[in-house]
Amino acid sequence: MLGDEASESELRERLTEIVRATPPLMQVLLVARHLRLPDWLVFSGAVYQPVLNHLTGRPLDFGIKDYDLGYFDASDLSYEAEDEVIRQVRAAFDEPLRRMVEVRNQARVYLWFEAKFGEPYTPLSCTPQALERFASATFAVGVRLESDHRLHIVAPFGLADLFALRLRPNPRRRTVGFARTAADVRRRWPEVVVDDQP
Repeated sequence: MLGDEASESELRERLTEIVRATPPLMQVLLVARHLRLPDWLVFSGAVYQPVLNHLTGRPLDFGIKDYDLGYFDASDLSYEAEDEVIRQVRAAFDEPLRRMVEVRNQARVYLWFEAKFGEPYTPLSCTPQALERFASATFAVGVRLESDHRLHIVAPFGLADLFALRLRPNPRRRTVGFARTAADVRRRWPEVVVDDQP
């Protein structure tokens, strides 16, 4: 499998090629760069799902329900401040991306996470740190398009599992939702192998 044989830098090059070949994702990255949100990343399914699709011969945007756009602004943790950014981002896109881009201030996730998901969530200090809390290490991939058009990649657990079509729980944070999430991924990509050991 590609993930087990290639170096991390080779996998980052492959990820860059796949992202650049996915027009809706590139559109989200271009608009997000223009908006200049603080410490922003596009992450989660918007990034790992095109890789699964590429590796399994599906259209690159198959299964993508939304584009998660995270930013970090601890200067104002009010709902109203985040809602203003949500409206700004929504106005920057045409349909269907207008309804698909979901933006959240990662600095305030801890305020609502436990009530919504039933798990404690300590405050973050930056957007990339959010990736370390995902249910699976395989999902923990974020990208940002820099001003020089270079793709900045954040992958705290590396990319080997993703390119090997291997789904494992987060080794640093066990979540109650891993089994449910893994089953959902396997319904859409049955080629993925689930290893429930971190």
